[in-house]
Formats: sequence, structure tokens, C-alpha cells
Amino acid sequence: MSSSCCQSSPEPAPRPPLSAYTPLFVILLLTALAAVAKQVASPGWSGMVWMHDFMGFFLVVFSMVKLFDVRAFASGFAKYDLLAARSRFYALLYPFLELALGLAYLAQWQPRATYLATVILLGFGTLGVVNTMRRGEQLNCACMGGILNVPVSSVTLAENLGMSAMALVMLLF
Repeated sequence: MSSSCCQSSPEPAPRPPLSAYTPLFVILLLTALAAVAKQVASPGWSGMVWMHDFMGFFLVVFSMVKLFDVRAFASGFAKYDLLAARSRFYALLYPFLELALGLAYLAQWQPRATYLATVILLGFGTLGVVNTMRRGEQLNCACMGGILNVPVSSVTLAENLGMSAMALVMLLF
């Protein structure tokens, strides 16, 4: 019989350096700047319009990086997303759903339905991220396709929660 005091627990994988997130930070910054630039042509500033444009640009860009290699994205995504783990079709469809939402934001097509779909899609995805983090699994995040090699982490969680929160704010106001 072994005593629990003598068993060593597995050491957590080292955190990637902040520089590993550079592609994500660049995309976030350029997306925010693109949303600002779009507002410059409009009279006055509207935080709601900025969020709407930011969401559109963000979702289009993130879908694009997934579409570079949809099959590889789907395989990685299925490791931590609850629905993608059960449905390869959903895992393959996900980048196209993100693209459709991004284009709907930019076209201002059915805004309330777009906001609700975003809250549901990203909110549900958050459950898989939380579940993975709670179990302490060290899985690579598929959120940026193959251009970012970092684990599912608080950064992934913040991304999902932030986007869900912005869509919820727009839905409620």
C-alpha cells in the first residue's frame, strides 16, 4: 500500500511566456483599431456601434485563422469543446458559424438574433474551457487555428467571456 503523502502530484506544465500570445494581442489591437477607424467616418462616438463593429471584425478574423486548416482546428477543438467532442460535423462547422456571425455583425443583419446566437455559441464554448481548466488538462487552444500554440487557459476563458459579455450587453441594451 502506498501512502498519499509519498505520491508526487504531476507538476503543472510551464506557462507559455507572454510573447507566445503576441499574435492574439496583435489581432485584438488591430480589430479594436479597425472598429475605431470605422467610427471616424460617422458623426459622434457610440460605444454600442464600436462593440458591434469590433465583434464583427474579431469573429471574421478568428474564423479566417481557423479556416486555414479546418480539419486540424476541428481535431484540436474536439479535445475541449463539449459539443465538438461529440460531433465532428459541429467541430468542422464552427469556423463557418463564427464567420456567419462576424458577417452578420458587419452587415447589421438581424442584430438581436446575432447577439443571441453569439451568447449561446460562445457561452456554451466557455463551459468546455472551464471544464478543461477545472480538470487541469494541458490542451492546446484551437481558437486561433495553427498560428498560436498556447494551452487552454485563463486567456481562452477571458476571450470567450469577454465576447459573450459584449454580445449580452448589446442584446440587453
